[in-house]
Amino acid sequence: MNDQNIFEQLQTYTQQVMDETGVPGVAVGVLHKGQMQSAGFGVTNVDHPLAVDAQTLFQIGSITKTFTALLMLKLAELGKLDLSASVRTYLPNFRVADEAVSQRVTVRHLLTHNSGWAGDVFEDTGAGDDALPRYLEILVDVAQLAPMETTFSYNNAAFYVAGALIEAVTGQSYQDVLRELVLAPMGLEHVYFDPADVMTHRFAVGHSIKEKDGERTAEVARPWPLPRAAYAVGGIACSIPTLLQYAAFQMGDGKTESGEQLISPASLEQLHAPQFEIGGTFDAVAHSWFIGHVDGVKYITHSGGTKGQISLLLIVPARQFAVAIFTNADRGSAVTRDVSRWALREYLGLNITDPEPLSLSEAELAPFAGLYSRPFADVELKLVESGLTLQVTTKQGFPSRDTPPSPPSPVMHVAFYDMDRLIVLDGPMAKSRAEIVRDANGEIGWLRVGSRIHIKTEHPNI
Repeated sequence: MNDQNIFEQLQTYTQQVMDETGVPGVAVGVLHKGQMQSAGFGVTNVDHPLAVDAQTLFQIGSITKTFTALLMLKLAELGKLDLSASVRTYLPNFRVADEAVSQRVTVRHLLTHNSGWAGDVFEDTGAGDDALPRYLEILVDVAQLAPMETTFSYNNAAFYVAGALIEAVTGQSYQDVLRELVLAPMGLEHVYFDPADVMTHRFAVGHSIKEKDGERTAEVARPWPLPRAAYAVGGIACSIPTLLQYAAFQMGDGKTESGEQLISPASLEQLHAPQFEIGGTFDAVAHSWFIGHVDGVKYITHSGGTKGQISLLLIVPARQFAVAIFTNADRGSAVTRDVSRWALREYLGLNITDPEPLSLSEAELAPFAGLYSRPFADVELKLVESGLTLQVTTKQGFPSRDTPPSPPSPVMHVAFYDMDRLIVLDGPMAKSRAEIVRDANGEIGWLRVGSRIHIKTEHPNI
């Protein structure tokens, strides 16, 4: 079967998954051996609907972090910074609650999610040139959830710091430096940060999926914009073809389509090289990219989530293949997961499958029950007659702390599939993974859910 036929089937499958999840709008695209195909489905906004097409702009959220990492490696080549240097080399006043960590943390730690401090610290510090310096002042009270380099825990706050560092060493705004050193050489003209730029194009807004009495509705999620301080963290809005053009660069030798050597082949290789082991969903984190293997073949990937917009970019360099998926609802992760798996299987014959849950006794499960906490959210593992359940209670808002937090998640069943490895069996997080992380003494120290660690704070027998 040729790629055109496969892509037609992919469109049919995407529409099917949309219907099952209630996501109002999706855009999807595939790049395979230099050939690009893309399409849109559904509507941009349930209140003011326009058809989603291949050129519709979506917020790509944290996929932006891969652009930030690429920019930092470019700045390293230009001699503007050293990834092994301490953050304080460039931001002398940088401080988190742990002074030893404040002194030791390096530029590379910012890109590899192992600094250990609480990573979801969201605040709108205004649209001025002081947005990032003002954000850094907030971090002085941010506590360590684990000692530095103990374990992987996704850290948005570290990328705010990366944005501040970029602005400090260049004397320009993050978005201007990115455009000058990365976007313009790549020919990526239609990448936007400011809502005033986005609003002149067809763009998607996020939605929350609500279910009541068996009825499912999609409600527009607000606010739409991300604060300026968050631009290096997740601020890009673009279309599927633009992101696939970026993916083509990631599969190359550091040259742009015009032949300009944007970064050296060695730097591009370093960008994708494992830096810190994860275990669980992915094998390791590189410089922002996550590394996995399916049927022995390496892939690199990053997802993104803003207020009701979920996205995914997955690249298989050895097969010259990339798939990008944008959605405009908070249930969009089911779409990005299922559509990307379908694409890997049908285009490349690679099969990502879910592990089989194990049957464990109440005595075996009991030690894991309890409350696991971080400043942004609590997770409760509860021992019930049918096994373990999981519930997430959000305590802070996004995209700033004064945004009302989401309501608690439904209670979901979870099961172990391997030693200290869990899979969610039902509910909105179905098929997602979680990991028990142990301390230096082998005791249960943390539960990693949504790639974030939560400290075990309460045992049911205490």
